[in-house]
Amino acid sequence: MSATQAGSPAADVPRASRVFGDGPLSRACALIHTLLTVEGLLLLTLAPSLLGLLFLGADPANLPLAALCLAPLGPALSAALYALHHRSRDLTELRPARAYLRGLRLNSAAALRIWVPLLAWLTVIAYGLTHFASTGLPGWWAVLLGVIGACALLWGAHALVLTSLFTFRAVDTARLAGYFLLRHGRATLGAASLLVVAAAATLWWTEALPLLLAPALLLSLLHTSRPIITETQEDFTA
Repeated sequence: MSATQAGSPAADVPRASRVFGDGPLSRACALIHTLLTVEGLLLLTLAPSLLGLLFLGADPANLPLAALCLAPLGPALSAALYALHHRSRDLTELRPARAYLRGLRLNSAAALRIWVPLLAWLTVIAYGLTHFASTGLPGWWAVLLGVIGACALLWGAHALVLTSLFTFRAVDTARLAGYFLLRHGRATLGAASLLVVAAAATLWWTEALPLLLAPALLLSLLHTSRPIITETQEDFTA
């Protein structure tokens, strides 16, 4: 049998046309739009806090007041995670602002119940480290405080993801975050790498850079937390 000719009916059947918004360029545009929108809403939510921090300055004595200014950061990050998790990849169905505001409304109270104790604990550690020279304690105490603070941040990253995407009591969220801290080492290592990036950006460039990169960092946190999200959905939700 001969091969089908170019002018035959079989060759004239048109290929299935690609739906608008389904290509890689469209998906990239949708992602950029979502990241920029979430960034703008995040900055808008935190504007009063940022002004307060600007007036306080970098004096270690102002750490308690700085912690008070940072209280809205937990709900804002939770809303951003919610919006990024529920983002659409279709250019015709982009509603990141609606998702962010919905996440802020649904998760603010739960995020504060996790964020405020964590922030208070980190403030105590930071205050101890900034005044460590006057305590007379051996140097390994400072290292221990740093390790405790890093572990608290990693626990907080897991707790923030759980609070943003699921509805649990605060005590259950705290227990699950501690459980996943060791259960999923790769997810914890991924969160640690993001904290290192944020710390390096703060030390080498400016304190504002991690905030400007926050949507991208949070999207990476969602990616590294996939095992945690999947196990929570399968084993801890109805």
